[in-house]
Amino acid sequence: MAQPPPHPPLTPQFCFNTLALKDFLRISRASIDDSITQNLNALLTPSTAGFDPTSTSTRYPRSPYTRHIPLSSCTTFKNQVLFPSWQARSDVLNYCASVATSPDPEDPESVLRQIESEKDRERVVDERLDPYSARFFPREARTERLASVVRQERGVENIVRARSWGLVVERCGEDFRDWETALDEWRKGREKSSRPEETR
Repeated sequence: MAQPPPHPPLTPQFCFNTLALKDFLRISRASIDDSITQNLNALLTPSTAGFDPTSTSTRYPRSPYTRHIPLSSCTTFKNQVLFPSWQARSDVLNYCASVATSPDPEDPESVLRQIESEKDRERVVDERLDPYSARFFPREARTERLASVVRQERGVENIVRARSWGLVVERCGEDFRDWETALDEWRKGREKSSRPEETR
């Protein structure tokens, strides 16, 4: 079974390095979600009956996934590979979203933005001479850039998870939950198992 990449250390520097953030998400998605069909095919045991030559004598349409994966293999895959990978990406995105909404006193471009803002206030705008002179495009703070990246990556994450979950449901059998419900139930089960039993 494929294993997700290791969880990166969650620091503000990791989040502000949007290239590293996107790389972690890309590698995680590539190892689990982008290759979901191969991962699910790996759960099937090889045929024990062998090849039947008469199976090729008649052509008939067949569903591409006629063999369902055993429930125990599917459950193991979801609980030990798929959901932990999704949770790791959620943890990273949630942490980086909190960094993006926090004040950033160490922003190296804050002084430059203040200077640009002051210069803009001092400018004389005469739109008769230059209709574009009123344009001013201030530099975006790195927290704003990070918030934009997190928002975009959450959208990608929703699409990727919906596609992966659709394939898992198709191959593993009837599971009428959506991916969000299934992931929430997995989280709750994990929290219950990690809590020490209360003594009376």
